[in-house]
Amino acid sequence: MVHPIIKRVRHVRRASIEHERLTSLINSMADGVITVSSKMNIVLSNGAALNILDVNDTLINKRLHEVLHPFDKNNQPVPIEKLVQEAKIPTSTRDLILKYPDGSQINLYLSIAPVRLGYGRRGGSGWVLLMRDITHEKSLEEERDEFISVVSHELRTPIAITEGNISNAQFIANKTGDIEQIKTALQQAHDQIMFLADMVNDLATLSRAERGKLVVEVQPIDVKTLLDSLAKLYGDDAAKKNLKLTTRVAEPLSLMSSELYVREILQNFITNALKYTDEGGVTVAAEAADKGVRFTVADTGIGISKQDQERVFDKFFRSEDFRTRKANGTGLGLYVTMKLARLIHAEIELQSELNKGSTFSIFIPDLQ
Repeated sequence: MVHPIIKRVRHVRRASIEHERLTSLINSMADGVITVSSKMNIVLSNGAALNILDVNDTLINKRLHEVLHPFDKNNQPVPIEKLVQEAKIPTSTRDLILKYPDGSQINLYLSIAPVRLGYGRRGGSGWVLLMRDITHEKSLEEERDEFISVVSHELRTPIAITEGNISNAQFIANKTGDIEQIKTALQQAHDQIMFLADMVNDLATLSRAERGKLVVEVQPIDVKTLLDSLAKLYGDDAAKKNLKLTTRVAEPLSLMSSELYVREILQNFITNALKYTDEGGVTVAAEAADKGVRFTVADTGIGISKQDQERVFDKFFRSEDFRTRKANGTGLGLYVTMKLARLIHAEIELQSELNKGSTFSIFIPDLQ
């Protein structure tokens, strides 16, 4: 028969081994873990919890409210111990904010689960807190919500205008049969349909770029041939506004890059320049640069304010300048352009002054 003292020693040893295993398991977790007793004393924690709370000292035996000070989405302090004590069943929230002494903050996911902290009748009650930094996830959620909101708004206007013009054309056809008025209404509807098509194309390109589905196919590009083709493509658009579209290549130039993306980048800058220029013209130039080619697209248009220059490549950004608002635009063109530029390691610079025009400079390196 085993002596009671030996039994006790064996029991303590097994408990110690189990505790070590549990501690090892918890410390291997990426999420922060804190276990608290019924009196809100911290019984166990892991390294990830120390990182999230930004502390270097042990948390053991400290009160929970001493180390965890969350805020709600309205920036009001949350009584953490009350929040935990009210959790009679597993509870979680994604709406907490954790602030640090240096002024930075994170979005905090917190899961609270009531547990038994031991075995048998002597086992006390408590809670296990699981913490995770979800700042990046929250940012993506907010961006997604904003994206849906803006797209819905941007789609609503051209759809309403198209429907109105087509209805107007039908009404005229039934009442007066005035061909010129019908043509005008249908042309306006057509313009809005083309705007929608441009938006869909921009959204499709943006989706592929953000999912990493765009493939860079490097090939030799004859720069003069490229600029000549762009001048021919947009010559009529310039002529309709009595603008001069000029291309200039200092010397025979070749470039190793993605012709598709280089062309699309330049097209976006040219169409923007023509859109926001009413007098003068647009000049597209290229010159040799160290290990690549530098393109410039310069216009004599309305220019971009200093404040707007900081946001011109943001998704869905459109200036509040009334002259900008007069022209249709999705607010995606330059954002997509920047995405494509990064794919081919291009660098973009902007110089602009209100009422004096803008110059976009694009350095595109040779890709080997």
